[in-house]
Amino acid sequence: MALIIGLDTGGTFTDAALLDTEKKQVLATAKSLTTRHDLAVGVGDALSQILQQWDGEVSDLSLVSLSTTLATNAVVEGIGGVVGLVLIGFDDDVLERANLKTALGADPVLAITGGHKTDGRPQAPFDAAGLKQKIEDIAPHVASFAVASHFATRNPEHEHLARDIITEQTGKPVTCSSELSSGLGGPKRALTALLNARLISLLERLISATDDRMKSLGVECPLMVVKGDGSLLNASVARMRPIETVLSGPAASLAGAAFLAAEPDGLVADIGGTTTDIALLENGMPRLSDTGAYVGGWQTMVEAARIRTCGLGGDSEVSWHDHEGRPALKLGPRRAVPLSLIGAEYPEITEVLEHQLAQPIALPSDGVFILPVMPDGVPEWLTRSEHKLAEQALQKPWSALADLATTQVALGAVSRLMSKGLLLRASFTPTDAVHIAGAFARFNTRAAQLGGQLLARQKTPLGKHLASDEHEIAAACLDALVRQSAIAIMDAAFAEDGKGENIASSSPLLSEQLSGNNTQTATSFLSLGLQTKLIALGASSSTHYPRIAERIQAELVNPPHADVAGAVGAAAGAVRQRHLILVTQPSEGCFRVHLPHKMLDFTEKEEAFIHAREQAETLARERAEKAGATDITVSLEELIDDIDLGNDKRLFLQARIIGQATGLPAA
Repeated sequence: MALIIGLDTGGTFTDAALLDTEKKQVLATAKSLTTRHDLAVGVGDALSQILQQWDGEVSDLSLVSLSTTLATNAVVEGIGGVVGLVLIGFDDDVLERANLKTALGADPVLAITGGHKTDGRPQAPFDAAGLKQKIEDIAPHVASFAVASHFATRNPEHEHLARDIITEQTGKPVTCSSELSSGLGGPKRALTALLNARLISLLERLISATDDRMKSLGVECPLMVVKGDGSLLNASVARMRPIETVLSGPAASLAGAAFLAAEPDGLVADIGGTTTDIALLENGMPRLSDTGAYVGGWQTMVEAARIRTCGLGGDSEVSWHDHEGRPALKLGPRRAVPLSLIGAEYPEITEVLEHQLAQPIALPSDGVFILPVMPDGVPEWLTRSEHKLAEQALQKPWSALADLATTQVALGAVSRLMSKGLLLRASFTPTDAVHIAGAFARFNTRAAQLGGQLLARQKTPLGKHLASDEHEIAAACLDALVRQSAIAIMDAAFAEDGKGENIASSSPLLSEQLSGNNTQTATSFLSLGLQTKLIALGASSSTHYPRIAERIQAELVNPPHADVAGAVGAAAGAVRQRHLILVTQPSEGCFRVHLPHKMLDFTEKEEAFIHAREQAETLARERAEKAGATDITVSLEELIDDIDLGNDKRLFLQARIIGQATGLPAA
C-alpha cells in the first residue's frame, strides 16, 4: 500500500488529501486557511486534520507531496523581493524585448561585458572587476540576483563566473538562466531567471514551514514539490528553482481532475482565491506547452502544462470604472483578503467599518485594511520611506488604510510594499458577495455587509452611487465574476482550437454575448457555446460554475473532492526530468557537442551524436535521481534541423538530443 499525503497551498486555503495510490482511493481530505503571516500554521492544521481522520501509523506514510499557487499568484500579482539583474554581453536594447523592462520595474540592472557567440566561443572578455564594483553598490538594496549571459546555453562559463563572484561577495541567492532552460532566446531566459530570483524567498518559506510541521507531527517521509508540468521535484532542489513551480497548483489540479472525474476529455477550469486556471484535458492528460509557461502576461521558458491563468478568483480585488456613463465592476488581477475573513479573525474591524459608514462623505480608503506579511521582520533592502511605513504596519496585526497612509507619500509606500509581498490588502471581494447573497456563511457576514454598503455608496464622476445597497453591489460583483469567467473560458477554448489568443475578450460582440446581454436583432442572432464538457474545480466551483456553464451553454462536471483537487493531484504525481544536449556544426568537418560545463568537438557527425545521446541519457537520469526518483526509465528524442540541398544531399545545422527520465518518488 502506497500512502501519500498531497498538500496544496493556495492564496486562501491550504488543502490536504490522503491517497492510497495503488488502490486509487481518496482516504481522507482536509481544508484549512492559508496563513500568510506564518505558513506553518495553515499547513500544520491541514496535516493534523488528515492524521486525525486516518487511524493508521504515521510511519506507514511514504511521501508528502506539495503543490502551490503561491508562485503563480506572485507572478500574476507582480509581487516579490527586489532582484539585481546581471546581463552579460547583451545589446543595449535587450530590455525592450520579451517584456523584460516591464517585468524588471524599478529593480536594478547591471550590464557587464562578456558573453559568447553562437558556436560557444567568447565574444568578449568577462569584466569581473566591473561586476564586483557594481555589485558592491546595489547589494544592500536587493534580496537576490539573477544572471543571464549572451548564448549561455551554448557556453555557461560567464554565468558561472558571475555566480561565484556574487555568492562570495554577498552570500545572497543567485539564479543562472542556463540552469533553468537550455533553449535559445536570451531576453526570455533573463526574464525566467528574474522571476525565479524574485520567488526564492517565497518558496523557501513554504517548504521550511511544511518541513517543520512534518517533523513536529512525527511525519518523517520525504517531501516533494509539484512542478508546472505536473511532475514532482525533491524539495531541496525546488528551493533554488522556484520558477519551476509556477503553475504547480494548476498542474496538480489537472492531475486531480484526471484522477477524480470519470471524464478523460474536457476543458478544466479551477477557480481559486486569486486565479482561475484553464486547460484542456485529453485522454486524461493535459497538453504541454510548446513555448513554456505563460503566466500573468509573462512568457517564460519553464516547461509546463498548457494552462492559461488569469487573475480572477473568489478573493479578487473589486474595482470599478465608468462604462458608457454607467459604473461597471472589474475583478482582479490582484487578490484582497475578504472583509468577511479578516472580520472572522478580528471581529473588532466591524466597529471601524460602522464608524466609516457613519461619516457623511465616502472616502476611497473606506473598507480597506492593510495586513503585514513580514515574519522575519522588516527587510534591510527597503527605501527609507518604505522601511518607516513597514515598521509602523508591523506594530499591529491590521491597520485601516486611512490610519496607516495619511499622505500621498505614505500611500505610495503602501502600494510598493504590497507589490513586494510585504503587505496585504483586505477589502470587498466576491467571497463577501456570496456571504451577502446567503450562498456561503463560513466567515463574518456582518463585515461583508458593511463592506458592501461602503462600496455601494462610492460615487461616480457624475455624483451617483455605485449601487443602492449591499445586495445590489453583491449581485453586480457575482455577475462580473460570471461574465469575466465565461470570457476567459471561451478565450481558452478558441486558443486551443488554434484560432488565436484573446479572441472573445478582444471582440466587443462576443464579450457582449458572454455578458448575458441579448445580441439577437430583427435580422440576426448570435449563439456562442462550449463544445466539450466543462470540468469545474475549486472550493467555490459549485457556487459559481452552474451560472457560468449556463452562460456558455456547456455541460458541467463537478467531480467529488473538487474542492481539494490540487491536493489529490499532488499525491498522484510522478517524477519526470529532461535534459537537452545540443550538437552544432561551427565549421566544415567539426561537430560540436555543447555540454553543461564544456564543449567537445568531433570530426564525424555520428561520433558526436553517440556522445550526445550518452550524455543526454546520463544527465537526465542524474537529474531524476537528484529530483528524488527511483525505478527510473529514460527515453531519447532527436530533433534534427537541416536543409534539403537536392540530389539526396542535406546541410546539417544542428541537432537537439533530449533525454527524458521518468520514475516513482523515492520513499
